[in-house]
Amino acid sequence: MAKLTFFYDLSSPWTYLAFNNIQAILAETGAKVTWRPFLVGGVFNAVNQSVYAARSNPSDPKVQHNFTWLHEWASLANLKLDFPTKHHPVKSVLPMRACCALEDDQQALHAFSKAAFDAYFAHGQNIDDPQVVADIAESVGVEGEALIQRTSEQDVKDRLRANTEEAIVKGAYGSPTMIVNDGQLYFGNDQLPLVRQALIAG
Repeated sequence: MAKLTFFYDLSSPWTYLAFNNIQAILAETGAKVTWRPFLVGGVFNAVNQSVYAARSNPSDPKVQHNFTWLHEWASLANLKLDFPTKHHPVKSVLPMRACCALEDDQQALHAFSKAAFDAYFAHGQNIDDPQVVADIAESVGVEGEALIQRTSEQDVKDRLRANTEEAIVKGAYGSPTMIVNDGQLYFGNDQLPLVRQALIAG
């Protein structure tokens, strides 16, 4: 059976698209997926600081085109996209720690991540707000207050750091980073056809 490791950060709009678009590929190929939350800011700080320079100049034609393409990709995928909002760029440490607290239960992690992506990108909510995160958790059957408490515990903090360091070692420079069969790395929503091809071949 082919395997896919999907490293992701809930603050990334391209990951919102890829997370939703890859579901059909997983169903088609029968691949086993591991959802792996990480902190994309940590990746940027380590290997891709040029991202910050690009953000500092929103009038740059490349930045403007990226936003246009982002909305076109969302329309193509039939996904609602309210972005950017006043919360952008959102601090994602809290929600990514929440994901790490759920990582051992992949089904719960998937459900929480889907709801969190929708909350931020489809409905413009602030996922850096503990109450918003707790409400998202409750909406998928996870006890919200307990999850928020878990985000302050050292083992959860350590897991987020370890996942981020693992992604960097494996060559990640942004979100989503997708690795097929512990080998080939793919990046971004636009590379999903290549991910599909690799999963079928694998």
